[in-house]
Amino acid sequence: MTVTPVVAAITTLCASLALSGVIDGLRWWGYAGVAVTVVTAIGLGLRALRTPVLLVGLAQMFAILCLLVSLFTDSGVLGFLPGPASLGDLGNVLENSIEVVRTGVPPVPATQAVLCLVVIAIGLVSVLVDTLAVSAGTPAASGLVLLCVYAVPASLADEMLPWWAFVLGAASFAALLAVDGAHRHQLWRNRPTVQGTNGGFGGPAALVSGAVAIALLAGATVTVIGTVGQLPGGNNGSGSGGLGLNPFTSLRGMLDQEGNVELFRVRGMGDDRARYLRAITLPSYNKNGGWERETKEMPAGVPADEVLRSPGRQRPQSSELTNIQIEPVHSVDYWAAVAGTPVRLRGLPDDMRYDEDSGMVYGSESRSLSAYTEDADLSEPTSDDLRGDGSFSETGLVSDVYLRKDGISDDVTALAARLTANQFTTLDRVLAIQRYFDTANGFRYDTQTAVGTDESGLEDFLFKSKTGFCEQFASAMGILLRAAGIPSRVAMGYTAGYQNGEYRTITTQNAHAWVEVFFPSSGWVTFDPTPLSDGTSYDPPYATGSGPSGPEDDPNDPSATSTAPSTPNAPTSTARSDDPTQQAGANGATQEESSKSWLWITAGAIVLVAILLTAGTAASGSRPRRRARLLPFAVAAWGLVAVAVAGVVSWWLALLVVLLIFSATPGVIRERRRLSHRNDVHRGGPAAASSAWSELLAESRDRGIEVGSTETVRTAARRIAREHSLDDGGKRALRTVVSEVERSWYGDSETPDPTLAPAYDDLMDGIRRNAPLGLRGKILPKSVLRR
Repeated sequence: MTVTPVVAAITTLCASLALSGVIDGLRWWGYAGVAVTVVTAIGLGLRALRTPVLLVGLAQMFAILCLLVSLFTDSGVLGFLPGPASLGDLGNVLENSIEVVRTGVPPVPATQAVLCLVVIAIGLVSVLVDTLAVSAGTPAASGLVLLCVYAVPASLADEMLPWWAFVLGAASFAALLAVDGAHRHQLWRNRPTVQGTNGGFGGPAALVSGAVAIALLAGATVTVIGTVGQLPGGNNGSGSGGLGLNPFTSLRGMLDQEGNVELFRVRGMGDDRARYLRAITLPSYNKNGGWERETKEMPAGVPADEVLRSPGRQRPQSSELTNIQIEPVHSVDYWAAVAGTPVRLRGLPDDMRYDEDSGMVYGSESRSLSAYTEDADLSEPTSDDLRGDGSFSETGLVSDVYLRKDGISDDVTALAARLTANQFTTLDRVLAIQRYFDTANGFRYDTQTAVGTDESGLEDFLFKSKTGFCEQFASAMGILLRAAGIPSRVAMGYTAGYQNGEYRTITTQNAHAWVEVFFPSSGWVTFDPTPLSDGTSYDPPYATGSGPSGPEDDPNDPSATSTAPSTPNAPTSTARSDDPTQQAGANGATQEESSKSWLWITAGAIVLVAILLTAGTAASGSRPRRRARLLPFAVAAWGLVAVAVAGVVSWWLALLVVLLIFSATPGVIRERRRLSHRNDVHRGGPAAASSAWSELLAESRDRGIEVGSTETVRTAARRIAREHSLDDGGKRALRTVVSEVERSWYGDSETPDPTLAPAYDDLMDGIRRNAPLGLRGKILPKSVLRR
């Protein structure tokens, strides 16, 4: 009980090194080490006092909470105990950490918010590993928990995780299994010293090491170990591989990060020809995750150095093309950004491909490209051209994926129908939908919004908050277009930045998303619903009825600002300024802050009650009746704390916690009865012998051995000794217990034999040693479920 917890702690620490793929430096590992050390020390101390398993886990989680208060707040009671003020301060830190997860681009710096998240995550993992490896005696099951530690950075980081994180994690996990195997071997042989497991290829360490070696070998040869995997194209242009990240993650990270990093220098694109640079297009809408690629497999495409075609567009004459030089500065990506419609690309690596359906130029790996040249078709149709364009359904030029309406709610469909009513051309329907997002209709641009692009976030943005940044505006307009039966997709890339001497500078603050609509005779045409106020947006003439307005402002020079382009008024059928939905959006921030305050106050009150009940239970050790009354309330209070903490993250996580608590209830009841019986035996008195016999029958029933009501005590005892394969020490202890039970039931003395208590302990230890109970038997004991 000392070696296994220490090895489990080392295993958790080694596995946590996988986070080095998403967190900069190793400063955070010291915080993780402190959390693991606290959890291990609490577990060692409480198990030495024979504390019930549930209370050990609860005490470890409370110790993590105290550690969080002491490390990340200055308002704790006595510096480390949680109080209302410290819980409020900790809540603010947690909000910042959640925002880092939502918008950060790995590797993120080890800020206070990130360190707080590390302490919580690794601390809880340490509690689970310690419980499974030590209390439950199933260290192999802790491998699932440790696998989650690797899964998180593997799904976020673009680079392969450090090889030494895999090696150290696998080696320490093998050591944990080896220690457990040695301990079980010692118990089986009943020897006083720890024996090694059988050598050769049959030992746990050899088996795990072999499995890890095979997995690493297969991963290195068959696929790419780690993260996003091999991306589009591959070396042979087969299009194998997958796209593993939500593209909006990087977009949010660039817009929300501090500072302004230069990404591109573009020459040959003056103010009169300033266009957005497109990097990626997203054709499919998933109501649970927003816009995404249809599949993780990328199309084969054609070599990027060929003459390129685009559906719906006639190939222009050479004199009509614009020669644009694009020089990546600090841009590292799988895609090559292009302006307008690319016709010819020069200077790109040989493995770069072009897909004419999506309009994307991509490579097999993320890299910093050298300067390349694009012959771009920047011509644009007029509004009359688009109004006279034929129906796209008659051409067959556009794929069905751009018309799918899966997951669009009835409310959104009704809004699209209302906005496009009495509009007879595709262009007029598109412009009617675009006008809905005008600032005069209550919409506001804000990069700090937390609104998402899934179904609930989309409806909140459209009908309530009306506050978001380009991700929400483009996503919402694309969905309304789909609902209206218009082929559309979301494009991501950059606005044209600002003129800086002989070239245009494009920075991280120019990251942008917009909408593209397909017209049969013009191809994919750009529409931007986002009301940018920095002058970097581009309004084509067909969308405004006037000449184009190009970006002019330098974001690094606050004095050089321009007025946002004027946009048409919203349709009269939209909500008025006194609409309750707009009032709800205006008061949303205040209501949200109020609800959060009450949430933290309620959670703090529940935690305080749980602490008081736990303290009262611990203080009533010499008063068993009082302890028995307080213990259920203390357990229930800590259960409410777990549900409340999970509810702060997500309602489904709270539901999962409720289900876990419900499934653990039989085991808790069984542990409480076991503790009650043991207390009766050690306290002495008339009930000592009966409690010893009841616990013996319960232990037998948990292992599938039922004692009939017609069996005598001695007959039942002989069968129990045989079924449980008791050793000599266990049989001696069983004889003592049987004798005391018979003397108590059939004799005149009410004073138990003083040898009953040690014999009872020896008997219980012998049963658990010679007939160990599996994890399922511990969680779902038959003595509770089949009374």
